[in-house]
Amino acid sequence: MAKFSIYQVLVRHFGNTNNSRLHNGSITENGCGKMNDFTTKALIEIKNLGISHVWYTGIIEHATQTDYTSYGIKQDHSTVVKGKAGSPYAVKDYYDVDPDLAVSIPNRMKEFENLVNRTHKAGLKVIIDFIPNHVARQYYSDSKPEGITDLGENDNQSWAFSPLNNFYYCTNQAFNPHFEIGDFIEFPAKATGNDQFTASPSKNDWYETVKLNYGINYTEGGQKQFNPIPDTWFKMYEILHFWASKKVDGFRCDMAEMVPVEFWGWVIPRLKADFAELLFIAEVYNPSEYSNYIFNGKFDYLYDKVGLYDKLRSIITENHAASDITHCWQAINGIENKMLNFLENHDEQRIASDFFCGNALLAFPAMVAAATLNKAPIMIYAGQELGEKGMDHEGFSGKDGRTSIFDYWGVESMQNWFNNGKFGVSKLSDEQKLTRDFYKKLLNITITEKAITHGELYDLEYANYFNEHFNTHRQFAYFRKFEQELLLIVLNFDIQAVSIKLNIPTEVFTFLSIKNDSSFTISDLLSTDSQNIETCLSSEKQLELSLNKHTACIYKIKF
Repeated sequence: MAKFSIYQVLVRHFGNTNNSRLHNGSITENGCGKMNDFTTKALIEIKNLGISHVWYTGIIEHATQTDYTSYGIKQDHSTVVKGKAGSPYAVKDYYDVDPDLAVSIPNRMKEFENLVNRTHKAGLKVIIDFIPNHVARQYYSDSKPEGITDLGENDNQSWAFSPLNNFYYCTNQAFNPHFEIGDFIEFPAKATGNDQFTASPSKNDWYETVKLNYGINYTEGGQKQFNPIPDTWFKMYEILHFWASKKVDGFRCDMAEMVPVEFWGWVIPRLKADFAELLFIAEVYNPSEYSNYIFNGKFDYLYDKVGLYDKLRSIITENHAASDITHCWQAINGIENKMLNFLENHDEQRIASDFFCGNALLAFPAMVAAATLNKAPIMIYAGQELGEKGMDHEGFSGKDGRTSIFDYWGVESMQNWFNNGKFGVSKLSDEQKLTRDFYKKLLNITITEKAITHGELYDLEYANYFNEHFNTHRQFAYFRKFEQELLLIVLNFDIQAVSIKLNIPTEVFTFLSIKNDSSFTISDLLSTDSQNIETCLSSEKQLELSLNKHTACIYKIKF
């Protein structure tokens, strides 16, 4: 698959024009974005940003404190819902669309189908979440197709574990967490989503969720009972097939490593037999399991959170060496193009927040690295391209540098760009305009330049390690090449402008199949006023370049 770009967007936020922003505000007080806010114009704006895929976050119905009983939807108990809106990762009905997101609640599935069609007509593909490890504490499907048995419907609740059950049970114990739950009753208690096989989870656990049973007996040493195939496997296949039949193009699979790799290796090929182009992205954080989930789990891509993301963040914020980027791609040699790169998502703190680096501009070189280092896809989180700070105190989530997934909220930077559906930069600050312009240029370069989408990498860091005119602690450089197309990418993480002299080793010319001591023109694709400069590429003479502070240059070389 060619390199692609993902725009993750929490649907609840995108089109919400309400600017009340009341702490712990209800949907009436603070408003909520709708699927219909993704108009054709909106989708074209997203595509023009340099995006190929939209990850619509929060589509599937989840537990909430909002009352929809008048529409035949069961009310959730407030003590087992996080925030007024509730977490999109506490699924309440795998076969339904979240009512918050619909203009006409009875027609919410049709509105979703229309969203998929509009997205495709705009030349974009659709990704939604699949949350396989856990469901809401009060899971109940009132929309499941005829002939489908609900999760837990046939469970024997007197068994703590059985591969025939969909849940794990704390037999003869009532749910009794370490906090007040009022009149909420669950008996017997079910195991909590973050592998807490106890009736008494803490406030810091995923107490609003219950763990799904894929045939692993965790309470007796993790014994696997996969023969016969556990019932949950079949139910999850049916759910995935249901959404794939809605013409969804892919799934971002939440906490995939908390589900046995054997399940993925069983279900993904079966789905691809019917939907050959279906995309599967796994949220996996254990590098020792990367190859397992790629080769045995059959995933297309995995999160590169603990590798490239963590390293780039530490270079920006903790003064770690830029040369450490080399280790990132070497450590996963062979599958580096199977990783999903990013600097923001709903779990991570916003770049511009006080908890990260406080200024979106400081991350420009890191973003270029994430986008261009390899052929792996790149993802941004809605608002990242505007330098959204995420420093609001929305409610349940608190002031944590993240944009809340638990609360109803209007995100000011996005509202200014959305501009009541008109879109544009008239309401943006100069810094927001600069940030958006950078992302638009970078993302479009990333998915159109063949040296990035199809090319090979040559890392120049080692060749310059002892170069007194190149600081490997603050600068990083590499070539990307495909056939006759060549890019030189240079990053400057320093807080001041620098002039560098770059060593080009003899081996580069052999690797890139270019002639040593060649004359060429060079221009920076990221610059708005870049000039074509004539110079020479030689192993005998250092290449002199100038870079502004905390920036990057993507030089296109033409011989």
